[in-house]
Formats: sequence, C-alpha cells, structure tokens
Amino acid sequence: MKNGRQGSTLRFNENDLVRERYDHLIGGQWTAPANGRYFDGINPSTGVKLGTFARGCDEDVDRAVRSAEIGFKKWFERDAHRRGQILYRAAQLMRDHKDRLSYLESLDTGKPLSVSARDVEICARYFEYYAGAADKLFGEVIPAPGKHLVYTLREPYGVVGHIIPWNGPISQAGRGVAPSLAAGNAVVVKPAEQTCITALEIALLCIEAGLPPDAFNVVTGTGEEAGRALVNHHGVRKLSFTGSVEVGKLVMKGAADRIVPVSLELGGKSPFVVFEDADVEGAAQQAGRTVVANTGQICSAGTRHIVQRSVAKRFTDRLVEYMGKVTLGPALDDPQVGPLVNEEQLRRVLNYVEIGKREGARCILGGTRPQDPKLKNGYFVLPTVFVDVQNHMTIAREEIFGPVASVIVFDTEDEAVSIANDTDYGLAGAVWSKDASRAHRVAGKIQAGQIYINCYQAVQVEAPFGGYKQSGVGREKGIEALHHYTQLKTVMLPTVG
Repeated sequence: MKNGRQGSTLRFNENDLVRERYDHLIGGQWTAPANGRYFDGINPSTGVKLGTFARGCDEDVDRAVRSAEIGFKKWFERDAHRRGQILYRAAQLMRDHKDRLSYLESLDTGKPLSVSARDVEICARYFEYYAGAADKLFGEVIPAPGKHLVYTLREPYGVVGHIIPWNGPISQAGRGVAPSLAAGNAVVVKPAEQTCITALEIALLCIEAGLPPDAFNVVTGTGEEAGRALVNHHGVRKLSFTGSVEVGKLVMKGAADRIVPVSLELGGKSPFVVFEDADVEGAAQQAGRTVVANTGQICSAGTRHIVQRSVAKRFTDRLVEYMGKVTLGPALDDPQVGPLVNEEQLRRVLNYVEIGKREGARCILGGTRPQDPKLKNGYFVLPTVFVDVQNHMTIAREEIFGPVASVIVFDTEDEAVSIANDTDYGLAGAVWSKDASRAHRVAGKIQAGQIYINCYQAVQVEAPFGGYKQSGVGREKGIEALHHYTQLKTVMLPTVG
C-alpha cells in the first residue's frame, strides 16, 4: 500500500467490505447472539454508523469456550512443526489481504491508512515469528542428587481468553493470539466493542490457513457482559487482558476467584527524559511523533517529557514546531493524525486539557477541536503541548490517551530519576543522552518494563513488553511470551545403575 500523503489512489467500496451485520464467529461459523441483541459500530472519522455487531452474553461465551475446548484437542494433537506451518500460512494470507485489512482497520479505528498498513504487517509478523517458535518450546534437564533424571516440559493451558483493546485491534490480537496458538492452546477472543471487525477477519484467515475452526473463536460485545462472562467461565484456563487499570483489577479479581493465571498490560504515563548533552532536535522530533502516534492512544506513549532546564526551551520550541505542522484528517485520507476513537474519548481528552489549565499548567499549542468544517463530525482534537507542568498535576499523573504532551523541567540526574519514577505506572520510558554511561545508568534506575535509549518503540515483535507497578503483570512479545502461555511440568524418575 502506498502512503496516502504520497498520492495513493487506493480505494475500496465500503459497502462491499463491511458487512451490514456481524455475528459471533464460533467454530468457524457466523453465530447469531443467543439473546438476539446487537449494537452499532461507529466510524470515528465521520461519526456515521459503520455496521451492526452481536452483543454477546453468557450463553454466547459458553458456546465459544465449549467450541474452543474441542478445538484445543484437535490443535494440540498436531505436531508442533505442523502448527508452525499453519501459523506461517496465516501470516502470508494476512499479507495477501493487507490492503483490505488496512482499509477495514482504518474505517473501524480512525487510524490513517499507512498506520493501519503497518499494524497489519506487525500482526502478520507476530504469526510468522511464533510460527518459527512453535517447535522450539524447550524444557530443561535439571542436575539432581542421587540417581534420578529430572526434566521439565512446557505444556499449553487449553483454552485462553483474550480481551483486546480498541487502540490496536489487529496488532494486539496478533500479539496475544499468535503465541497462544503456537504453544498449542485454543483461543476465545473478545475484541473491544468499539473495534470488532479485524479480529473477526484474522480468525477467518487463520481458519483458511488450516487452523481447526474450533480453535479460534470470537465473541463480540461489551466488557460488562461478554468480557465478564469470559473472565468467569470455568473452561478458560488462562486470561490475557489489555486495557485500563480499573478494568484490569476486575479481571485480576475474577481470575483470582478461579485461581487462573492472568497477563495484564495496563496503563502508562511513560517518562521521556532528555539531558542537556542529548541530540535535542532529534529528541524533540521523536517526542512529537510519540505523542501524536495513533492520536496519542498508546499505553506506552512517552508523554511526560522530563527535560533538563538548560535545553528545555530549545526542546519545547522544536516539539511545538513539529506537532504544529502535523496533518489531521479522516483515516482514509491518510493524514499524519486521525480522530480519537469515539465521542467519549474526545470528551475525556478535552476535559484533561481544562484540568491542566485550572491546575496552573500553560497550554501553548492546541487543546481544542480543529476549526476545519470538514472535520466537524469526526472525533478530532488538535495536538496539544503544556509547559510549566509539575509532576503532581493531574495531566502529569493520569493517562490521558490523547495527543497531549507535558514538559517538566529538571536540574540534576537524581531529580530526573525521581520524577520519572514518581508515578503509579511503569510500562515504558526513554533516556536521551550522548553519554553512554549516564544513559545506561539512568535506564537501570527507571522503574519500567521497557526502556529506550536515544530512540522510542524501535522494536515491535521480538522485544518482551510489559509493566512494573500498576502497568500490569506478565510479558507479551518475544520468546518470553511463550512462557506465559505455557505451564511448566516437572518429571523425575530413578535411573538404572
């Protein structure tokens, strides 16, 4: 797919791509909701209805889990290398359908087309990566006293429930589903009600690739209904959730009631630390890209810019210059920044802007909806920069999930580390400095699961990702993810002689 900003003319007929009504996908079949209820999906670029989706209930989730239990037996019986071949074929099919999937993702989420295309490729890469790992799930031989052989095996849980968020539906589905399947599990996926389409589409492609239809089931609906039913179902033996801290706590409590392991990737308020010896222009440009990427709707977005006083003005000037020039527009026009996902999120972001002003921070860019009449029906907000921010302020402590940057000034290295760690979150962080010793020293002190030095989010699939503190438990991505989708069995036996 060509970048729209370079003159792409790629277009589909929306009516040919989007179904008027989407049911659940259970056992490879479109399955109407047991209660007969549906809800509308909205195109965030236009505010217009996109499609109608099944509103799942306990009975729907039960059907999906029972299907997955059958699928697990079929899937795990296959040789590991055969499972890998099917996952690899699924990755290829996703690439074959990249244009169509990108278009659907943009319609559903408001992401610019080029961003959606990147996310489709990332999803395919997850399936490709874990396809190669499917037959490489090693146990260990453990030295033991006496004449005994002791070894370990990694085995799947069975049915894994995935509750995926609206900010990256296709990439996040791939991130969780691919390692689950590679490990031999079957899955039930509950996509966010705001963005259901591409989870259903990749399930169909996996089945086309040779996955047993019962091994990949999708139930759409709300978190309060379908999500809760999935968390509480006795047949689900492992849970994975990405979303807010508040809902993550509920998922964890539900898992605790059944003694079920859970992976949680929750919120973030990631520090972006810039020292005076850094490439300030490069840091500011990367900071700007980080803030506006996915319209700021990224858990690991580095939106707390902690900048040494001597370069704070230069950094801020460059940040404002970059963010002030980005283009806004409907997803299918492929701008740099699309809309927020829905009206609720738009109100939330604008409310945080007002809170920042009331608490004494100074808004020097954006903070409002755009005046362009072409954008009046979409959920757009201008990229926003606050200065004179103190770390105790609400906009410095709570996850806004919009394109809002806060510049916080520091004087000493110890102060920078203290500010960086003075948060309930710990998902990611960045250190910008030309002094390698300082960069590694500060990276070691920041309490977060993934740290970037003179870059940001540079590696997607291979690097383990997850949080400290209230940013979650467990790890996604890389080989480490396979350890969280398998359980360890230890076998011991006496030896002869």
